[in-house]
Amino acid sequence: MLHTSYFTHLPLRPAAMHGFSAIEWMVVAAIVALLALLAAPRFTSMIESWRVQQTAKLLQSTLSYARSEAIKRGGQVSIQKIANHTHGCTSASGNRDWDCGWIVCHDLDNDGACNADEPVLQRVDAPARVQVTRHGGGASIKFNRWGLVNGAWPGFTLVPLGKNTSHPGAHGVCMGSGGRIRVIPHESIPCTAGRP
Repeated sequence: MLHTSYFTHLPLRPAAMHGFSAIEWMVVAAIVALLALLAAPRFTSMIESWRVQQTAKLLQSTLSYARSEAIKRGGQVSIQKIANHTHGCTSASGNRDWDCGWIVCHDLDNDGACNADEPVLQRVDAPARVQVTRHGGGASIKFNRWGLVNGAWPGFTLVPLGKNTSHPGAHGVCMGSGGRIRVIPHESIPCTAGRP
C-alpha cells in the first residue's frame, strides 16, 4: 500500500506545448521557399523532357500502327496532321508543324490525305507544349500495300515548345525507307537517309 506522501513527491508534468511559434513557422517557410527556388529549373526541364519523350513514343506507335494497317488493307492508309487551332492548339501553323497531333485514316480514294468522309482509324492529340516538326515531307504520310511510305520518308524532330534541338530532352523519330522506326536522342538529330 502506498502512502499519500509518495504522491506529493512526484514531479509535476510540464505544461503541454501549444504548437509552433511565428518565428519557427517563418524559418520553415523560408527553407521550403529556398528549396523550391533551387529545384524549379531542374523540375521544369524534367517535365519538358518527359512530354517530348511521351510524344515521341506516341508518334512511333502511330507509324507502326499505320504500317500494319496498310499491309492488312492493301494500302489506302494515311497519317495526316491535325489542323492548327484544334482543341486550343495554336502552334502548328505550317504544313510541317504537327504540334496539335495527327490522325490515321482509311484513305479510300488513295489520294494521301484524310478527307472528312473517310474513316478515322486512330486519333492522337499530342501533349501540350511540344513542338513536332516533320522533315522531308508535309502535312500527310501515305502508306502503300507493303507498309512503306510513298514519297518522302518521315523524319520528325520533337523539342519542348520554344526550345531547339540542343535541349537535352529533344528527340527525333525516324522511319527508314525499309520501314524501320526508331526514336533517337538529341545528339543524333536530324534523321538522315543513311541512318534510318
